[in-house]
Amino acid sequence: MAIHTEDLSSIPEDLPEGNDRIVSGSAGNAEAVFEKALRPKQLDEYVGQTKARAQLEIFISATRARQEALDHVLLFGPPGLGKTTLAHIIARELGVNLRQTSGPVLDRPGDLAALLTNLETNDVLFIDEIHRLSPVVEEILYPALEDYSLDIMIGEGPAARSVKIDLKPFTLIGATTRAGMLTN
Repeated sequence: MAIHTEDLSSIPEDLPEGNDRIVSGSAGNAEAVFEKALRPKQLDEYVGQTKARAQLEIFISATRARQEALDHVLLFGPPGLGKTTLAHIIARELGVNLRQTSGPVLDRPGDLAALLTNLETNDVLFIDEIHRLSPVVEEILYPALEDYSLDIMIGEGPAARSVKIDLKPFTLIGATTRAGMLTN
């Protein structure tokens, strides 16, 4: 992995070492900056997952050549194996923005609609813990994935009406530690 000195310039030089370090369950600010500097930024810096990396290289180069959104991706495996890092790398390699959220945060269809309607063409939407999406939000997500459109109900009762919103093409990257809990 290549680390550039400019990536490390924001790391404080007075990090506690050895027994001087106070150990807690959460990383301190300096540790978070240091960890971010160590994360691979490009696919060729990503260590491990040789077959998956080779497939992603093909997918990414084909997507760039076609100038389209990458097909939707599901990353699954135990915690700490680099699913979030890989999502960031994919967006960076494609040269697009990445919007990041998690399944439990998206309570209502409006939450997802707000995210989707604010994406730029070919952007990546990364949903961590995608297995924890509510069924109501999942139902809104399916047509967005298949047709790049949202069908939203406005109002209630006899005054309710359906509104179709066209979306810009995007890539959803979902990450989960529990693939068996996904409904579809």
